[in-house]
Amino acid sequence: MTLLYQLIIAHLLGDFVLQPDSWIADKSKNKAKAKTLYYHIVVHIVSMLILTQGFKYIWTVLLIGISHYIIDLAKLYVQTKENARLIFSIDQFLHLLVIVLLVENTESILQNLSSIITMENILPLVLALLIITFVSSKIIKVWISKWAPETEDKDEESLSQAGAYIGILERLFVFSFVVTNNIEAVGFLLAAKSVFRFGDLKESKDRKLTEYILIGTLISFGIAILTALLYAYNQGIKIG
Repeated sequence: MTLLYQLIIAHLLGDFVLQPDSWIADKSKNKAKAKTLYYHIVVHIVSMLILTQGFKYIWTVLLIGISHYIIDLAKLYVQTKENARLIFSIDQFLHLLVIVLLVENTESILQNLSSIITMENILPLVLALLIITFVSSKIIKVWISKWAPETEDKDEESLSQAGAYIGILERLFVFSFVVTNNIEAVGFLLAAKSVFRFGDLKESKDRKLTEYILIGTLISFGIAILTALLYAYNQGIKIG
């Protein structure tokens, strides 16, 4: 019961004592873009860590923090002046329900995580994720830089570093599809990317740009698939 009291006190402190009205107003106005929403979640997490006296229950604390963010974000988008009281009540009920459910299962959660999260499991995953994210981005950029069309650098309508982040996300998806034995989903991802890119390529009428994007995509997918297969082999995961 001590852990339950500690987490409920931390919740009440975070929601009612340590949350200024200015934060509430900012969240209502800017919703997901409000920095105060993230400050609010950090306050909750720190409060829970302090009251539980360390990192023994770190996974329970993080799960509560993530759930708190999701619930608060949903509230910001559905709450109006007319339903404010109802949404507030539902919001608080859900927060407390999550705390109660997690406290009841804390010991089993800790035991399961301790058996899953070992250095032998974590280090290969960290290595794989590093390769398919930032390392791959640099490698691909170097490999295909000599073919980069001038139009790629002068596209003022493109978001800053958008291509790099899209590549990172697509490789993460490919990696997750392969290691979870959903290889067919890689084909759907490739098809979806082709559909989105088709309009740009058709309008540009630039064969070099088409070839440049195709080479980059194939290298990106190839690195992700190869990394996923090596990771699966290392972890004894059967593919296919």
